[in-house]
Amino acid sequence: MVPSDFKAQIQRFYHLQSERIETYRLFEEGHEAYLRTGPHYDFDHYKQLVHEITQAFNGISKEVLEIKGRLHHDFDRPDLSEHIEKLQSKEKQKLELTAKLQLVRQQAQDHPEDESCQEKIQEIKHEIIKNKEALSEIMQDFKYDSEECD
Repeated sequence: MVPSDFKAQIQRFYHLQSERIETYRLFEEGHEAYLRTGPHYDFDHYKQLVHEITQAFNGISKEVLEIKGRLHHDFDRPDLSEHIEKLQSKEKQKLELTAKLQLVRQQAQDHPEDESCQEKIQEIKHEIIKNKEALSEIMQDFKYDSEECD
């Protein structure tokens, strides 16, 4: 494989990360729209959104894992492969936290008298912030290590 193929893999990886960020934005917008349909929620529409978001994330993850394999085996870059492994783990955690936050937001809307919901929302938001910081750090390490051979 020639160096331009390596660069193409790196660029595709960055593009997929951008797609992932956009998918989160759509997921969040869709959930906000769903909450506005309360108290008689349009669950069928939201369920369809979750299905589409899940398919998008699965497609992104599948391709990221293919890049991870190519970087490790075709380009002998286990360091970059390891960064992607860590990133995938943190992305999985971020998705779980996002889903958890959405559930608690609905509980808070349905039970405004329950103050513990607001506390849970803040706790989860804090966990998401820590998760995003870890993701950013992994991406910085990936960028640094992938550019050192330029």
